[in-house]
Amino acid sequence: MEKTNENYKALNFIEQIVEEDLTNGYSVNQLKFRFPPEPNGYLHIGHAKAFCLNFGLGEKYNAPVNLRFDDTNPSKEEQEFVDAIKFDLNWMGFQWAEECYSSDYFSQLYEWAVQMIKNGKAYIDSQSSEEMAEQKGTPTQPGTDSPFRNRTVEENLELFTKMKKGEFKEGEHVLRAKIDMKHTNMLMRDPIMYRVMHKHHHRTANNWCIYPMYDWAHGESDYIEKISHSLCSLEFKPHRELYDWFLDQVYDSGKLRPKQREFSRMNLNYTVMSKRKLMQLVDEKIVDGWDDPRMPTISGLRRRGYTPTSIRDFIDKAGVSKRDNIIDVALLESCIRTDLNKSTHRVMAVLNPLKLVLTNYPEGQTENIIAENNPEDESAGNRNLIFSREIYIEQDDFLEDCPNKVFKLGIGKEVRLKHGYIIKGEEVIKNSDGKIVEIRCSYDSKSKSGSGTEESKRKVQGTLHWVSATHCVNAEVNIYDRLFTVESPDSDKEIDFKTLINLNSLTVLKNCKVEMALLDAKPLERYQFQRIGYFCVDKNSTAEKLIFNRTVTLKEGW
Repeated sequence: MEKTNENYKALNFIEQIVEEDLTNGYSVNQLKFRFPPEPNGYLHIGHAKAFCLNFGLGEKYNAPVNLRFDDTNPSKEEQEFVDAIKFDLNWMGFQWAEECYSSDYFSQLYEWAVQMIKNGKAYIDSQSSEEMAEQKGTPTQPGTDSPFRNRTVEENLELFTKMKKGEFKEGEHVLRAKIDMKHTNMLMRDPIMYRVMHKHHHRTANNWCIYPMYDWAHGESDYIEKISHSLCSLEFKPHRELYDWFLDQVYDSGKLRPKQREFSRMNLNYTVMSKRKLMQLVDEKIVDGWDDPRMPTISGLRRRGYTPTSIRDFIDKAGVSKRDNIIDVALLESCIRTDLNKSTHRVMAVLNPLKLVLTNYPEGQTENIIAENNPEDESAGNRNLIFSREIYIEQDDFLEDCPNKVFKLGIGKEVRLKHGYIIKGEEVIKNSDGKIVEIRCSYDSKSKSGSGTEESKRKVQGTLHWVSATHCVNAEVNIYDRLFTVESPDSDKEIDFKTLINLNSLTVLKNCKVEMALLDAKPLERYQFQRIGYFCVDKNSTAEKLIFNRTVTLKEGW
């Protein structure tokens, strides 16, 4: 179908690049994308932009998308992270065409490096990292050549072979590309291609003791896998020239040549996206692991109650741009509210219970009240609530001397119990410290919601949620707030980001009461606690100890 100008403008700039390539000679069958995470941590919301973009393009063009692990640094990478990344992507609903690893190509990369040495395009440098850094120059001053830059091909090959055999210590020698030490792009000033690392690799064990640098492995891996578009975040834009130079050394004109293009990273306020910093939070036990619900990781969001739909919707709304910016976390929260409003069952829970006794309700009597599970979804059905003489309401829903314009219960003031009756405050019972421990009320027996009586239609100021004191379940509820106290905890590099942590980011409520319908709630099930917010059953929750995590409030309240 021919694309109109209007449709074309609706595309993001990456999609426009793909469309232009299809117009200029690419075939749809040549399109192939990849998501290349390094397995040195868990995926976070920043990665979601990259994997949603790549897999989204795969869905749009019915093109394959590879999952390729950039496992070239064994000192930081672990199988745990590989497994977690695969689990998160599956949970998000994405399927990859091939599961690949940069380590799959170690032999080919080594052979190409040997050929570059033979072609005079690479050499062994035996200087210290400090010496090489001094010779690198600055953006305004050219670098100077290494004293080892003109080693003979034979000497370079001999040293490189010994490096591969493990005959040198770490830092003793490196392999560098021979480009131009005066180049205006400092990344082109003889970049390192290989370094010695005597580390156990999670896949190749101890077979290798030299490992390729990212810039060398990246483009060549794309080329091996026949990737058409290598999409990276903006910090890799200066690397594009090097990406192309390395491809020039191995490129066969008869094959598809991948092209690198860059988009802005996902930056979210009140959090950090650096895996190094997230690792610090985990290692120093500032948070409860990578899946702590305060973390921006996909596993943390899942444990908090976020859905794949809400995350994909958030990425779509945030958009794909060429300029870095900070996205307000309120947009992410809006997306999960929209999704959970449509999909979750409504239940009643009292987080800070205060006992209320209906003095004119018959002792020992109970009755069933039918309540909708979700008014947004007719297929969700109904549930039974048990109403009794003694119930719990929220402490904050009672004021002893309550003004008329405040929608709370007070002495002499009427409110409606949701799905139930109109009640009126009559008396308070206090302990020796003057704290209210019980409220005594009367109820209007003809005012039951939905009964059709005139009294049931009577309007009062305020509707309260409640649970029966004799038919409820105890629960623990975790209330989460922002993990950091400032909007940009990464903005000042001289300040330790951990000093900006919000010490009140987690409040644990241990004496909560929830309705009986939640007795069999399973881990990661999501609910709306009416009048309070959306909650998710924690992974550690059991029938003997129910634990809920607050996903988000009903309305934006930050």
